[in-house]
Amino acid sequence: MNSRPEGAGARACWFVGATYGGTDDQTPRFLQEGIWENGYQDKYLDAVKSIQVGDRIAIKSSYTRKHDLPFDNRGQTVSVMAVKAIGTVKENLGDGRTLKVNWKPFDPPREWYFYTNRSTVWRVLPGDWTTDALIGFTFEEKAQDINRFRNAPYWRERFGDSAVDKRRFNWTRFYEAVADKLLAFRNRRDELIAGIHAIAEKVDCMSILNDQYQEKVPGGPLKDICPFTAMGIFNRGITDANRKIIASELANLLGVSEPVPNSFEGIPVLNNQRTWFFGYSYKRQPDDIDILWEVFAQAIAFAESDDAEARSAFVSAYDNATQRYGVGWNLTMGLYWIRPWNFPTLDGQSQRYISKKLNIQIGMNGPKGRCNATDYLAVLDTLEARFQEDAYPVHSFPELSLAAWLFKDSGTSAHPNATDPDAQDDEADATPEAEVTAAPIEPYSVDDILTDGCFIAREKLEKILERLRTKKNLILQGPPGTGKTWLAKRLAFALMGQRDDSKVRAVQFHPNLSYEDFIRGWRPVGDGKLTLVDGPFVEMMKAAAKDPTSRHVVVIEEINRGNPAQIFGEMLTLLEVDKRTPNEALELSYKRSDGERVFIPDNLYVIGTMNIADRSLALVDLALRRRFAFIDLEPTLGKPWHDWVQSQCGIDSEILVEIEKRLIALNSEISADTGLGPQFRVGHSYVTPPFGIPISDAREWFRQVVDTEIGPLLDEYWFDALEKSQKARERLLEGF
Repeated sequence: MNSRPEGAGARACWFVGATYGGTDDQTPRFLQEGIWENGYQDKYLDAVKSIQVGDRIAIKSSYTRKHDLPFDNRGQTVSVMAVKAIGTVKENLGDGRTLKVNWKPFDPPREWYFYTNRSTVWRVLPGDWTTDALIGFTFEEKAQDINRFRNAPYWRERFGDSAVDKRRFNWTRFYEAVADKLLAFRNRRDELIAGIHAIAEKVDCMSILNDQYQEKVPGGPLKDICPFTAMGIFNRGITDANRKIIASELANLLGVSEPVPNSFEGIPVLNNQRTWFFGYSYKRQPDDIDILWEVFAQAIAFAESDDAEARSAFVSAYDNATQRYGVGWNLTMGLYWIRPWNFPTLDGQSQRYISKKLNIQIGMNGPKGRCNATDYLAVLDTLEARFQEDAYPVHSFPELSLAAWLFKDSGTSAHPNATDPDAQDDEADATPEAEVTAAPIEPYSVDDILTDGCFIAREKLEKILERLRTKKNLILQGPPGTGKTWLAKRLAFALMGQRDDSKVRAVQFHPNLSYEDFIRGWRPVGDGKLTLVDGPFVEMMKAAAKDPTSRHVVVIEEINRGNPAQIFGEMLTLLEVDKRTPNEALELSYKRSDGERVFIPDNLYVIGTMNIADRSLALVDLALRRRFAFIDLEPTLGKPWHDWVQSQCGIDSEILVEIEKRLIALNSEISADTGLGPQFRVGHSYVTPPFGIPISDAREWFRQVVDTEIGPLLDEYWFDALEKSQKARERLLEGF
């Protein structure tokens, strides 16, 4: 293969806004004057300075819509981006503000759905199917494959083709409808609180909300209420049956027509000692409840808009609310209730899952060591970006909350009750705690791997699994698209005998990853101080040691992209099967105490993946090779692939036969190329729809795969002989 530096040829495209801080749309002026201007004095300056002459640029406007869409949106809000004009940068004045551009307007603007961005200056790099599709739509006027976006992991639960009975988060419709109706009561709170008191008098499972006007002196019924507390009356530690009763009564009061959920699985609930979002009368300020209504309204506006000003208004309202007595972590729970697809909950269980399972740091720079708005939105933005990765453990905030609910961490409950540690802020009521029900065990075996869409023979799968059991360290290697990461996680489940994400930790190696990141190192904690923090591998060692009857697995993606010897350090020795005993324990480079020695538990397994086509990487360290069993994965088409894709995705057999024939011919050509070889063949994953998504137009789907996935890969292979790549594309698509 002809090599070039990573990222070479990946030229950025730019999507920019034309309104700033409530100004009129500047697009007509920009088109007339042949310019684009950054209307902010202190934002996006560095980004604008980095734009190069020759870069492609588009003026966009982002918003949301529920109606008049060219697809069934199931009543959900859809992100929309209107492309008003495209152009090429001919001069950058270097002041972070002004570009000269050759513009081409669109009248009317062209609308793009789902994959949008709120930022006024959005840098988009090719190389991912989503970005490639956006660039093709914008600058090459290609049609958007809406069905592919609808059924992609990030959007599938809301907009995909799954049957109604297969959709996991139907409850979100009810919660959003309750929030919408509550907003209409912002200036009718006397009516709202009277109605809630009437519910308490009517049903046995709810008590009257009693306020205190003086400390330790009985008061009377609460006279005012915020919207989060109103929703909290059925989101607390009581039985599901009682939650349904109260939710139904509240729905009747508000005029909500959406059905009450049959299950509240994975929805965080309030600690029964903390069911209000504000303090008793003698402790709260006169405007405390008003401020909670404001953050409620701004959160809904922010969720329904891609406007930067809406984001700014939400930040202000959020930070104002967190300054008030009684408003703690529960605020994030309330935000999740009102717009589950837009806001994460940071209840205690979710915090543990995000930090320990997803390895995302949660900033705590707000009052009492909680999140301020910047911290909260940083987590939100990071998660939303990761959700769009096919291999990420979760793909939406509801899925994250459910995963956190099921997550088992030593010393914690599997239920998100008792979420806020700041009990001193809270006044208790007499409602009893709910019982905690353990999450059900979902068995998993080699049969399930095959059912999920693995095309490897059962005998080989069983041998791979046996090698993992005996060697404890395994690397799956193969060409691009052979399903290495996909298989790694399922082998982990089969090894454990159950589908349990809490016992699997995924880490991706890269050139900048260090021992301090992976094993243990010093981290700043503020005030110029450092603290010793365990990395994900040591965390999994401790989890395995505390649960010796269960198997735990660390999945390392692209293990050869880092420096394994440097990243593992002394752990490289401890990985050996016969070194996994206390007698072989070693000191770490960073010790917590004198004499501290560690060993890798016998029930901790490691599965790595390695793309053997990546020659930009150094050869795998020989010491690592001695400690791992290596399994070669091949492009696997044939009858198992054919039958699975036909049955699960509904693609005609004749089309599949033709796709298989053409891919085999392409791989033969790649294998015979002296600059490439068999390790650069195109894997079957490219022509296997994810998760068995039904394909309505198989020919168009294959054309899209070639145009946006296989074609760019071939361009990379033959970057100095693009005519060869083009001919290969044409042969793949001939007759399609």
